[in-house]
Formats: sequence, structure tokens, C-alpha cells
Amino acid sequence: MTLPRLSIPCITDAALAVPHGFFTRAGGVSTGPYASLNCSLSGADDRAAVLENRARVAHMLGVEPGQLVGLHQVHGNMVATVTEPWAAGEGARADGMVTAVPGIALGVVTADCAPVLFADRDAGVVGAAHAGWRGAVAGILEAVVAAMVPLGAEPARIAAVIGPCIRQASYEVAADMRDAVLAHNPEDARFFRQGQPDRWQFDLAGYCAARLRAAGLGSVSVTEGDTAAEPERFFSHRRRTLAGGGPIGHQIAGIRCDA
Repeated sequence: MTLPRLSIPCITDAALAVPHGFFTRAGGVSTGPYASLNCSLSGADDRAAVLENRARVAHMLGVEPGQLVGLHQVHGNMVATVTEPWAAGEGARADGMVTAVPGIALGVVTADCAPVLFADRDAGVVGAAHAGWRGAVAGILEAVVAAMVPLGAEPARIAAVIGPCIRQASYEVAADMRDAVLAHNPEDARFFRQGQPDRWQFDLAGYCAARLRAAGLGSVSVTEGDTAAEPERFFSHRRRTLAGGGPIGHQIAGIRCDA
């Protein structure tokens, strides 16, 4: 298979040791508020533009566009095991995917939530998760690890990388959200920093990393990038909300199963 040579900005981490990328908003064909590499099919962007953007990502990952699969993300803890690709926009209602099928690429879209990519290179098993605070508290990260094990992965061999997301300095939350996190584990108060009265700043990336380390993974790392604070590089739901609403795009993170 000969694929076109493309160059789209993305962030990678050598720990994963398989083709992957945390893509930014640059390098696509969408326009207006979706400019330019919007990869979400659930918004009002032109579908043909989104499909072209996803095709560019697929080629960067070394697969044909039809081999890049996604989900209907719902901020939960369900995981789909991928044995064959499905049509764009036809994914399960879930927030995680795993596969051991060579040539399939898994993609999750985000606009402040944490994209997390997983790989056990020795077993030829990969995973991807969309982890907002609700999904992370509900156990989506551990659920992806658990779903990789029946495919041959071992937690001690799995590398996980947390991609660009909203960082603590940008993520102010109300007391009710903090209470919901602490109801799961009071020790997680360490991921909140006091801000304005009755407001807190939450370290989503740090929280996800701690849960992954507690799951016994062999390697856990966090990339650079604050989606809310870098409008030229990333889409951001928080930034859109503070600006009064309107359309929004989503960046994508993807990983290819590479036997």
C-alpha cells in the first residue's frame, strides 16, 4: 500500500513504540470556527471536510481512511473491542476502544477532555480512551486496561500516554464537581487547588496519571499542551463556553495496531 506523504502537526511519545499521534487543530480543510483539522462528525461542520480531515489523520497513522475507527463518546466507562472497522460515525456508544487487529487505528476526539493512548507493543495490543472527569472517575482508564488483557496484554507491559487536555491552571470548577470526585476517593483532594471562594482548579491530567499508575502500568506519561490556553493549537469547550458559546471543533488522537 502506497500512501501520500503528508505532514500534519502532532505530538508523539516514544514510550508507545507504535504509530500514533495527538493531533492539533492544524493541517485540515475545515473553515470558520472549525478551522482546520476538526475531526468530529457530531457537530455542524461540513461532513465532507471532516472526512477529509480524518483521512489525513489516517494517512499519518499509516492506514487507509476506512481503517480509522471512532466512537459515539458519552463520558462513561464502556469499552468496545474492535475486530473489524466500521463506517465513519457508526461507532458504539462508549469512551474506550481496544484492538489486536493489525492495521486498525483507534481514534478519540477531544476538546478539553484527556485523550489517552495505550500500547503493549510485545503483545500487539493497543487502546484509546476519551477521559473527561466523569469518565475518569467512573473508571474508563482501568476499563481499557482490563479490555486489553484478554487480547494478550499485560498491565506491566502497557505504556499509557495522556495527551493535550485542559490543564489545572485553566480548569476552574465548582464545589459540586469536587465533591463528586472526592466521593469516589477523599485522597483525591490533592488534585484540587483552591481558587476563588467555592471554586477549585482541577488537575485532570495528574488525576488520570495517578489512576493509571495505581492500575500497575509499566509506563505512564503526560504530554505538553493546555487545550484551553492555546487557541492557535487546540479546540476547547471551556474556551468556547467562556466566549459565550457557538460552534466548536474537536482534535483527534489516534493509535495504530502494529503487529
